Amino acid sequence: MRLCPVMSLSIFLFLFTINDVLHTETEKSVTKGIYYLILSSLCFALMGVCVRKAGDVPFIQKTFFRNSIAFIIAFIILIKEYRDNRAVISLPRGAFTYLLLRALTGTIGLFGNFYALDKINIADAAILNKMAPFFTIIFSKFLLGEKIAAIPFAAICGALCGALFIIKPSFNFSAMVPSLIGFAGGIGAGFAYTCVRKLGTMRVSSSVIVAFFSAFSSLLALPFLIFSYCPMAAFQLLSLLAAGVAAAGGQFFVTMAYRLAPASKIGIFDYSQILFSSLLGYIAFAQVPDAMSFCGYVIIIAMAIVVFLYNKKHAEI
Repeated sequence: MRLCPVMSLSIFLFLFTINDVLHTETEKSVTKGIYYLILSSLCFALMGVCVRKAGDVPFIQKTFFRNSIAFIIAFIILIKEYRDNRAVISLPRGAFTYLLLRALTGTIGLFGNFYALDKINIADAAILNKMAPFFTIIFSKFLLGEKIAAIPFAAICGALCGALFIIKPSFNFSAMVPSLIGFAGGIGAGFAYTCVRKLGTMRVSSSVIVAFFSAFSSLLALPFLIFSYCPMAAFQLLSLLAAGVAAAGGQFFVTMAYRLAPASKIGIFDYSQILFSSLLGYIAFAQVPDAMSFCGYVIIIAMAIVVFLYNKKHAEI
C-alpha cells in the first residue's frame, strides 16, 4: 500500500503539467515532443522489467542483445528511408563527431543503467538515469550555447541532493557502488541527449542516430560476449529480445522528441518513466521504494517541475 502515495503524487503532477502545456503551448513541435518523450518513457520502463526478468546474465551481455535488436530495427527503417530519399545518410560537416560522442556517452549511460537495474530497485535505477535531463541542461551550455539561469542552476543542485537520498552515502562503499554506477549512467545519458539535440539542429535522421549508436555499443560489447558468453534459457533469451524491441521504441521516440524540441521545454516529461517503472516494478517484482528513495523521487521531480515552469514562464515573456 506504500506505493499509493508515489503513484498518486506522480499521476497528479504529470496530469497537471500535461494539461498546462497543452492549453498554453502553441508550438506543435513541442507538443509532439512531449508525447514522444512519454512514449519513450513507457518503452524504457518495459525494457527495465524485461532486463530484470532475464535474471542472472552479465549486464554487458544484456546490453548486447538489447542494442543488437535495436540496430536491426533501425537498420531496416533506415534502408526504407534510403530508398525514398538517398540523402538521408548524408551527414553535414561536423555531424560525425557528434554521432560518435552520442554513441560513446550513450553506451556509458546504457552500461550504467543496466548494471543498476540488476542490483537495485527498478524505480531507483530509473530515477538515477533520469538525472540525465539536468545534465543535459548543463551540457547544452557548452554544446548549444544555451544559458543556465540562477533558478535552473539551483534546481540542478537540488536534484543532486535528491539523488543522495537514493544513493544513500555511507562508509560501506560497496553498498553504494550500484547506485553510483547508475548515477554515472545518468551523466552519460545527459551528454548523449545533448548530442541528439545538436544532431537534430543539423537535420540528421533519427534512424541514422539510433542505428549508429546501436551498432557502436553492440560492437563494444562483442569482445566480452565472445570470451565470456553466459548460456541462457529460452525464457531469458525471450526476455532480452523483448527488451531489445522495447529499447528500440524508446530510442526512436526519445530521439524524435529531442530533435523536435529543446530539453528545457520537454525534459520534465522524461520523468514519467518513474511512474511507469514504479507501477511495473510493483506488478512484476513486488518492489516498493523505501522512505529515503521516495524522498529522493519527490525532490528530483519537484526540481524538474521548477525548471519546467521557469522555462515556460520566460518563454512566454
